[in-house]
Amino acid sequence: MQINYAKWINSSSLEENEKEIIFNLSETEKNECFSGYLEFGTGGMRGIMGLGTNRMNKYIIRKATQGLSNYLIKTCGEIGKNKGVVISFDCRNNSSDFALETALVLCANGIKTYLFSSLRSTPELSFAVRELKCQAGVMITASHNPKEYNGYKVYWEDGAQITPPHDKGIMDEVKKVTDFNTVKTMTLEAAKAAG
Repeated sequence: MQINYAKWINSSSLEENEKEIIFNLSETEKNECFSGYLEFGTGGMRGIMGLGTNRMNKYIIRKATQGLSNYLIKTCGEIGKNKGVVISFDCRNNSSDFALETALVLCANGIKTYLFSSLRSTPELSFAVRELKCQAGVMITASHNPKEYNGYKVYWEDGAQITPPHDKGIMDEVKKVTDFNTVKTMTLEAAKAAG
């Protein structure tokens, strides 16, 4: 817990107000927020929103998306990059922000990206992956979990949630991303300018 906490409090990636929030956490809250990483399991990940390695936030979303990008490039090369990834989101708190963070990391990795402009259901994402002939899809949702939660689900080119060997391959690549400074991202303006 202390190592994860120290990395975050000293990270140049975090904004000053975020560091202040982390600094003011109680010992119990620090333990809950920094005791390990939110696990990327079969299908994706979900958790309580907040700052920390064991919470859903833009940094964990970026880490997961960098791992997904690395896997897609490693296994599918230029074909996968050009087929792209479609992203949708539901009405949960922060879903649209997390979807945009996902898109900006994919774009920074040179992966063609489609982002829905408004709320969509999971079946619509599945349809879009197949209709647009994408390599993968990401749905930002925590399904039936309480409002404090959000999630990140990955779908493959068949429109279904990831299954072996893709689930393990993506999980392995996500685990390799240990420094937020190695995550590629860009601004929305730069992404639009790049097409």
